[in-house]
Amino acid sequence: MADLSAFPITSRWPAQNPDRIQLYSTPTPNGVKVSIMLEETELPYEPHFIDIGKNETWISEYLALNPNGKIPAIIDPNGPGGKPLALFESGAILLYLAEKTGQLLPSDPARRYETVQWVFFQMAAVGPMFGQLGFFHKFAGREIEDKRPLERYRNESKRLLGVLETRLEGRDWIMGEDYTIADISLLGWVRNLIGFYGAGELVEFDSLKRVPAWLERGLARPAVQRGLAIPARPE
Repeated sequence: MADLSAFPITSRWPAQNPDRIQLYSTPTPNGVKVSIMLEETELPYEPHFIDIGKNETWISEYLALNPNGKIPAIIDPNGPGGKPLALFESGAILLYLAEKTGQLLPSDPARRYETVQWVFFQMAAVGPMFGQLGFFHKFAGREIEDKRPLERYRNESKRLLGVLETRLEGRDWIMGEDYTIADISLLGWVRNLIGFYGAGELVEFDSLKRVPAWLERGLARPAVQRGLAIPARPE
């Protein structure tokens, strides 16, 4: 039985199955990357719902795990060398789980780094831009009279979708025939842009062909459907 008592977060969210990966998350575009990855790889894990609406990522127990105060984060009781490993940042967690399992990341070095670059593309560009567009289109930002910020993020989001549209020419997935962590990193954000944020018309999503087809393929995967709802909100 793994001893996770050294991690303060386990005093706030106790591990019922300490020998499993502990997932601390919310089903947001960043959070579902990890739950989808865990479902795809079939690694045993225990999810804990972190209520970001109640600022639970800013309590001391959570900050001890992720000083940046964001979801998701994990503790793997069977990390490198058999020692527990705590990780935050969804992109880093995707890479770690891919290497741990030997799944969803090409073994060929060139294709491996090509896959990683698309994960970085999502982390550095797609996530921040889509998130800002959502803020200025759906949330408090819409009350700002100056519409230049909204226009900036709309135009950049359209450009990024165009990058994906070009990349998917002749490809089912970002890396061609192989579904990888590059797809997992992007699916939730594109889904959120047109769904939760309701920005499909704003970015002219229907004018695209390959990105909508790719999104449909991704969302049809059973592991993706499961992962999108994990962790479940407490009733």
